[in-house]
Amino acid sequence: MTKLQVDQCRLSFDVEGPQEAPPLLLLNSLGTTTDLWKQQVDQLTPLFRVIRCDTRGHGLSDSPPGPYTLERLGRDALAVLAAANAPRAHVCGISLGGMVALWLAANAQERVDRVIAANTGATIGTPSFWNQRIAAVQASGLSGITDTLTKRWFTDRFCQTDPVIVGQFRSMLSACTVEGYAGCCAALRDANLNDALARIAAPVLVINGANDEATPPEAGNLVQTRVRGARAVTLEAAHLSNVEQAGAFNATILSFLTNSH
Repeated sequence: MTKLQVDQCRLSFDVEGPQEAPPLLLLNSLGTTTDLWKQQVDQLTPLFRVIRCDTRGHGLSDSPPGPYTLERLGRDALAVLAAANAPRAHVCGISLGGMVALWLAANAQERVDRVIAANTGATIGTPSFWNQRIAAVQASGLSGITDTLTKRWFTDRFCQTDPVIVGQFRSMLSACTVEGYAGCCAALRDANLNDALARIAAPVLVINGANDEATPPEAGNLVQTRVRGARAVTLEAAHLSNVEQAGAFNATILSFLTNSH
């Protein structure tokens, strides 16, 4: 892991894959770390220089006082790309990471090649929903929401068939700091990309989860209709489609990233 100082926050990131390969930045969902991408890395590193970073407030990155904003997280991502010597990169993000990917495509067009926005939307949730989540975490810590969130992240079927993976994600969430998690909740509360989507010129693939309650397929399809030329795919998964349907997710993104447009 490499550390980078940005806006009084040390961000942790790592880079794997051939130096000469096209860069691919992977951006995490709320409550997860770079381990979110464990089932993608082996498939991606032969073809790409894969850059993974822990969002501020998560994993090995610092948790400065919040609230955070989507723009702040986007500028963190740009700083990581610069530190990784990647002037231009493909970007793939899940949920919060998907919103950051779309923000980059709208606001830093010269830095972005192709974009995969998975299990995300132009907005996610409502301000009251996020205010309640922030209050709950500040009152009771992360342990009070792990059961609720893992049921939103994965279908009941996956929870029964892959309890070890589900347990790993429970641990990942529990290890978050209250400050960092609440800070990112505030970023989601205040984020609205509805006007920005029309500015996106990069090729965009939207991936939905058919059983995703947090960001239903309608949210992703709205993004797809507002970004010129964007495509959408729906997988049989809940919110973390790259984990629950890793094989289909990997095949879908590899096809999108390697085929000519």
